[in-house]
This record gives sequence, C-alpha cells and structure tokens, in this order.
Amino acid sequence: MSQRGVWQLQKMIVSYCNWGGSSRGVRAFMESELPSFKESNPQLEVVTELNRGQHPYLKGLYKNKNERVVSVMNMTPEEVLLCATRLRNSLGRKVVKLKTRHVTRHPSVQGTWTTDIKI
Repeated sequence: MSQRGVWQLQKMIVSYCNWGGSSRGVRAFMESELPSFKESNPQLEVVTELNRGQHPYLKGLYKNKNERVVSVMNMTPEEVLLCATRLRNSLGRKVVKLKTRHVTRHPSVQGTWTTDIKI
C-alpha cells in the first residue's frame, strides 16, 4: 500500500525448492505470473532464492525496517499471486493487540454500551 504516494514494500524475496512437492505452485507461479507481477510493479525489487529441502515462503522487506514472512507451502500459482499482492498492499506495520475492545479518549463512568437487556 502506498502511504502519502510512496509504496512501502521495497523488496520481496521468493524462496523455493527446485525439487520439493510443496514448492510446485511457487515454481509454476515463477514461470507464469511472476514476470507480469514484476512488470506491473516497477517500484518493487523481486528476488528469487533457491533453498533446497525447505518449504517455500515469500518475505517482504518494508521501508520501516520491518519484514513479513508468508508461507506459501502447497499453494496454487493463483494463491501465491494473491499472497504476493497482499504483501505489496500492506504497510508493514507490526500488529498491535488492543487491551480492550472499546477504545475512546473519554471512557464512560457507566461502562460500555451493550444491546443485552437484563430485566
């Protein structure tokens, strides 16, 4: 995703095995979908990495020095393309767990509103 017009994903690493069965979809993705993905995203550096005997994954390196790794084990080429597009579209921020489900600057003294009627 772009923030203020600047794409946040700098580099995407496609790691695969050249003989493993779990990398079959990634190898097909590299032959069919990856050239058009590179062409449609010139701002993105795409690197392929051969890791023999390891399961395939996509690693995204972002401008804010964060990285996100997505396993693409046993996926079809279309699913791998969807994962690569999601990596490109994300901002690369860390996921922050909220302490409560109700976030406000001025908390209510009476508590949070609920639809349950207790009579």
